[in-house]
Amino acid sequence: MLKQISPRKVLLEGTEYMPQALRPLVSAVEKGSDIVETVAAIVKGFGFDNFMYGASASPRPGHESRSYVFTTLSQSWVAFYDQRAYIEVDTRISRALASTLPLVWDYASEHGQNPRTDTFLEDSLANGVGSGLVFGMHAPRNTTFLIAYSFAADRIDEIRRNVIARNLGDLFLLGIHFHEIFMRSIVDQGVAPNAQGAPLSPREKTCLTLAARGYTSAIIASELGITERTVQFHFDGIRSKLGAANRQEAVAKAVAEGTIEP
Repeated sequence: MLKQISPRKVLLEGTEYMPQALRPLVSAVEKGSDIVETVAAIVKGFGFDNFMYGASASPRPGHESRSYVFTTLSQSWVAFYDQRAYIEVDTRISRALASTLPLVWDYASEHGQNPRTDTFLEDSLANGVGSGLVFGMHAPRNTTFLIAYSFAADRIDEIRRNVIARNLGDLFLLGIHFHEIFMRSIVDQGVAPNAQGAPLSPREKTCLTLAARGYTSAIIASELGITERTVQFHFDGIRSKLGAANRQEAVAKAVAEGTIEP
């Protein structure tokens, strides 16, 4: 079962230079308080409805990367997104990680690409994500993270465009500081990903079965008609759910549990 994961108590340096709007977050993490409501309030203060942070990070040397997610969105939507393998058609992720520039998107402009993407966008809109701002970064220790701010509305009109333009600098700072807080209080402390123990999605089972046959990520990508980077995302999720250090251990655990055929 997917569950919320929240940063623990941590002391930060250089916070005297943070914008006033972000100081409640610093106060919350230094006290060790639950920050979900704090983050939600900050994001709403910037005019957005929801916030999402996702990272692929290695908890310690010798371990391949795992997936970590924090969001003010419902956990039922996070689980639904996971089981439907929507990461394969969520082009916001690939586009945000391919550029250093922020991506502004909305349902109206993204809809109409292909049937599966349209289904994802319709489900996303029904769960309160109709438009927004996304940016990704590659950080130290072979870590990749993504920050997404979303509106429930399906269009970026002039008012929302002005909201983004006016607050863009602070939104970047919030994302960067949140990543630092998350890494220091969750990943560096060896806290298990929030997906640990959750069931594998049908697509993850397929990837793991092909890996058990000796297929590489490139071959799996070719077989499934997805990108190699998306295959890596699937294996980040697999290792997170199974508590495995690497792909080989994930295969062994899945076989032992009867999740995939030996």
